[in-house]
Amino acid sequence: MTDSNLKEKQFESDIEASLLSIGGYTKGNPKQFDRKRSLDTSTFISFIQTTQPKQWQKYAAIYGTDSTESLINRFCKEVKQVGLLKVLRTGLRDRGIKFNFVYWKPETGINETTAALYNSNIFHCTRQLHYSVQNENSIDIVLFLNGIPVVSMELKDQFTGQNADNAIRQYKFDRASKDAIFEFKNRVLVHFAVDLSDVYMTTRLLGEKTYFMPFNQGSNGAGNVGGKGNPSNPQAEHSSAGYQTSYLWEQALQKDSLLEILHKYMHLQIEERIDFKTKARNTKETMIFPRYHQLDAVTKLLKEVKADGPGHNYLIQHSAGSGKSNSIAWLAHRLSGLHDAQDNKIFNSVIVVTDRRVLDSQLQDTVYQFDHVEGVVKKIDKDSAQLRDAINANTPIIISTLQKFPVIFNTVNGNNKSFAVIVDEAHSSQHGNAAKKLKEALADTEEILAEYAKMENEAENAVPDEDEKIVNELATQGQQKNLSFFAFTATPKEKTLQMFGTKGVDGKYRAFHIYSMRQAIEEKFILDVLQNYMTYNMYYKIIKNIPDDPTLDTDKGIKAIKKYQTLHPHNIAQKTEIMIEHFRENTMRQIGGKAKAMVVTASRLHAVRYCLEVRKQITRKGYTDMSALVAFSDEIKDGKETYTEESLNKTSKGETIKQDQLRSYFHTDDYNVLIVAEKYQTGFDEPYLHTMFVDKNLSGVKAVQTLSRLNRTIQGKTNTFILDFVNTAEDMKKSFEPYYEAAVLEEETDPNVLYQLKNTLDGYRVYSNNEVQRFADLYYTLDEKMLWAYRLKAYWPKF
Repeated sequence: MTDSNLKEKQFESDIEASLLSIGGYTKGNPKQFDRKRSLDTSTFISFIQTTQPKQWQKYAAIYGTDSTESLINRFCKEVKQVGLLKVLRTGLRDRGIKFNFVYWKPETGINETTAALYNSNIFHCTRQLHYSVQNENSIDIVLFLNGIPVVSMELKDQFTGQNADNAIRQYKFDRASKDAIFEFKNRVLVHFAVDLSDVYMTTRLLGEKTYFMPFNQGSNGAGNVGGKGNPSNPQAEHSSAGYQTSYLWEQALQKDSLLEILHKYMHLQIEERIDFKTKARNTKETMIFPRYHQLDAVTKLLKEVKADGPGHNYLIQHSAGSGKSNSIAWLAHRLSGLHDAQDNKIFNSVIVVTDRRVLDSQLQDTVYQFDHVEGVVKKIDKDSAQLRDAINANTPIIISTLQKFPVIFNTVNGNNKSFAVIVDEAHSSQHGNAAKKLKEALADTEEILAEYAKMENEAENAVPDEDEKIVNELATQGQQKNLSFFAFTATPKEKTLQMFGTKGVDGKYRAFHIYSMRQAIEEKFILDVLQNYMTYNMYYKIIKNIPDDPTLDTDKGIKAIKKYQTLHPHNIAQKTEIMIEHFRENTMRQIGGKAKAMVVTASRLHAVRYCLEVRKQITRKGYTDMSALVAFSDEIKDGKETYTEESLNKTSKGETIKQDQLRSYFHTDDYNVLIVAEKYQTGFDEPYLHTMFVDKNLSGVKAVQTLSRLNRTIQGKTNTFILDFVNTAEDMKKSFEPYYEAAVLEEETDPNVLYQLKNTLDGYRVYSNNEVQRFADLYYTLDEKMLWAYRLKAYWPKF
């Protein structure tokens, strides 16, 4: 065996030793594995016989000597029909005899029998499992629950010249889903690619299309500000087994934790998508396994609440791309069944306050998979009497809207029951919340646009958003001993931090748990929207320096920009021409030709006039590949005409697009530009949105929320682009800094790491020293304009 193989085997041995000594596992025997049915049949039957002797006796009386084979076959058929997770949670019946294949941890310790059954579960850690009937391939480590394989791990050691990427490739190309052990939903439920510093996971093997996501803590540890990766393990100084990734087997896969994940977290997410035009239905199934920050956040919150009881507030600052919907669902379900050390239930009901409709159904579907009981989740969509009835009935989970928060607060305040209130951040601007009654536009002048922009900005700022209303309500009422609040937000304001945050020894308020924007970007769950952010002034400076090359000048986008060195602040025609040509020359080529753009305007009057101007120029130029929709609230009068969103949005057949249909229509290939006025600037997750044209003053949270409409990922989307006609790059950086957290992440770097990396790269011999020197000579002589020009060249092929 080579030295590199020995090192990888040592890694494998150390993981096994940890699982056997502190993880609650015993050593598995790979020879007991039935490759065809993907079961350790001996352990599987032994568990049934030991934990359910009466049922087995009845079963044996019916099937006789065929009992073992019959039950195994019955199990395999049931799993094939409904999936392994459901069979584990509900068991199965055969000839009226009920069998369980796992015993979950009871919520309380009152019943000694259920506690004993829980402790009878059998966990095996099996190394080098030969799994296929077609070859002798083996998996490094497989974890078994009562004879059923539920977790697989492929391990790599950087000292052998391989890492987790090699393990991922191994899963993609050498692990065929046609082998029973890899069958989606039916056997191994999660696969880990692990090296000394990183962990990645997937729940479905799809060959080359397999998607592995990080299962890392974050560079500064879970719940803290940081980027991707994992912190160093403090045990590394005292033990050769102190790996950065040891949290995987020492915490997440420890037997109690793994059972909790299988029981209370994993679920099959079924998304039914309906083609808006053809009405064809497409169903997508995804097995959800919690990401590490989600598991960590819920675990720490439960521990805190169990120790401290009700009457405390918690702020969870999780970025877009963090999976907040699932985190909220898991937390709500766990809080609804949480008991204190004396086995008393802590909360009578959990109230989830949100305005996201998708969270309603998602919560109900997810919780039902855990409990298989109807009525656990109740949606309040009528009046305060409905809320009162749900509370009186001790409904475990109650869902209501942000607008009903004052009613909720008044109903539970002073009640002799205890409640957990989970507050989902507001996404209300998709409905428009600016003041409705503003003076009419009396003439088609640019001055009235300036006046409207000022008035609507003042009105917008004067109307508190739903998050502020909640904070103000709580500030008025004060902290109540029977209420605990759990606030989820990506962009907490100062008031929110003070109300829900945790006060440190330095007197500053911080979130209880953080998954930063930086980490989400580095882990590639969202895109960095500032990477290709450009003000119009910089854009013009770069374009004007392009020599008058006949080839380049055929580009209408460059021509349009060169025409307008100085833009009038409210000359919509000029800006529209630039937007249209940029969109056609650049945006339309992105995301396989499906990319879309948003125009953010300063007022409803701006939105109307932009809409009319875009359509006029498109028609005049004969462009048939662009079509725009507009979104604004209420109605606006411009001269003698009165406009509403619905009066301006029509299909090609002349049918009115209703307000609640706009999202769906914009998602189709028929429309690719959306013009907005204080609408769809938060909570709008259109993954094909690639480009944003900003013609509105933005700052602080509003700037972050608006520009972040572009950050959603989808296959083929590798970048975004923002052209800002109004704000400065410095203003945007200042707005994003508190939520990106880059400013507080500076730390001293060991310069020797660079030499180690250089030695590794030198070994591949993909460059020469002369090439490096020539690149450095060129790069360090470039000024800022030329650096931007090179960026644009990558983004804009004709540049």
